[in-house]
Amino acid sequence: MMTKHYRLMVPNAEAASAPLRVFAPHDGKLLAEIDTVDWHGVDQALSTAQRLFEDRANWLAPDQRIHILQTVADLMTRDAARLTDIATREGGKPLIDSRVEMARAIDGINLCAQCIRTAHGTEIPMGLNAASRHRLAFTQREPIGVVVAFSAFNHPINLIVHQIAPAIAAGCPVIVKPANDTPMSCYELIQLFREAGLPPEWCQVISTTGHDVSEALAGDPRVGFFSFIGSAEVGWMLRGKLAPGTRCALEHGGVAPVLLAADADVDAAIPLLAKGGFYHAGQVCISVQRVFAHSSIVHRVATELAAAGARMSVGDPTLETTDIGPMIRHREVDRVHQSVVNAINSGAKLLGGGQKISASCYPPTVLLDPPADAEVSCTEVFGPVICVYTFDDINDAISRANALEFAFQAAVFTRNIDTALHAYRQLAASAVVVNDHTAFRVDWMPFAGLRHSGHGTGGIPHTFADMQIEKMLVIKSPSL
Repeated sequence: MMTKHYRLMVPNAEAASAPLRVFAPHDGKLLAEIDTVDWHGVDQALSTAQRLFEDRANWLAPDQRIHILQTVADLMTRDAARLTDIATREGGKPLIDSRVEMARAIDGINLCAQCIRTAHGTEIPMGLNAASRHRLAFTQREPIGVVVAFSAFNHPINLIVHQIAPAIAAGCPVIVKPANDTPMSCYELIQLFREAGLPPEWCQVISTTGHDVSEALAGDPRVGFFSFIGSAEVGWMLRGKLAPGTRCALEHGGVAPVLLAADADVDAAIPLLAKGGFYHAGQVCISVQRVFAHSSIVHRVATELAAAGARMSVGDPTLETTDIGPMIRHREVDRVHQSVVNAINSGAKLLGGGQKISASCYPPTVLLDPPADAEVSCTEVFGPVICVYTFDDINDAISRANALEFAFQAAVFTRNIDTALHAYRQLAASAVVVNDHTAFRVDWMPFAGLRHSGHGTGGIPHTFADMQIEKMLVIKSPSL
């Protein structure tokens, strides 16, 4: 694969002096150079987007948006193998999983078109008292304004779809800043939108090399809606810089808990937990991290998880046989390894993994009973590490699961409906999955980080709604 050069996707803007260089996380190969913008380029993008939004007579009509989205889905299907290869190389997610992501992304585009077809306002009851006689009131949906989206590296195709396609479906001009580690998929996808007939001004892509430029973009008063996927530290900081009136959605990480009751089907649970914890080298915001297993099954659960991890192939993500690819940066491998070492030194028992494979790859690792104050117990590892903890009383396990400031998705394995419902009621989570891993997701369901894990609700229909307002019309007539 030859080094590519991606030019600015901001009409009438000039590139800054320093391009962004994109390297493959597995072998360090230079994949692309990306033109970047400074504040002048950001200002140009915002001015263009704001001008489009203010020109209400020339908003994209619903039928135009449906046609564009349907055409993009067709073009993505046509180019699926090429796009999957790019995403695999720049992000390190194994080819077998990148194909699944590609299929999800195409389905997400089609879902956005369906959202347009089913969107509607509501009638507001009138004539209920003297003040509301002779009146008719109803709402219609309108775009909220300019959407600015900052995306993450771990799903370079599907996350971009989740952020920009609902904006386009809602009729909003959108400016997207992909992760600097994985921008290629975004540029390729927006090129397909333009091929499908979307005017270039309606979706602009920017890459920056300076945090100050990114902060200025997020905080500009011309932004109507800010969408962020990434670390909690950065997300909450940027939220504090938003202009008055800018709405936002923040999707951060979690420290996902799983409960295995004494009656859990361990044979069924192990492959699910291994996939949910080690998938994409654990670089998933709802990755299985904390497994609380009843004392009668805890050693079996921990040893079989370690064995499942040991059977997984780690290495080159472009190979059909690879289960787990590299981590996105070498320093992330070092960080995860140090957390594991610290946990072992403080009393955790290492059952599998725990030694760096290379500068870019870390093995599936299982720790038994790390202390509650260890990094692996109280912060998001964001690596291929599963911690298993012993409990005797499920209420104690639930209390420990709820003890952190993070709350996203959780899971419980049990054959008892009462146990499942008790866990559902008591776990601090936006979703509780029964007899499956915490990383389960379909793109039309609500997806919300609570507490420190985020703000607002994701999922394509929910994002589509957030990027619109309901505008009311009240008609007074003696004929009513």
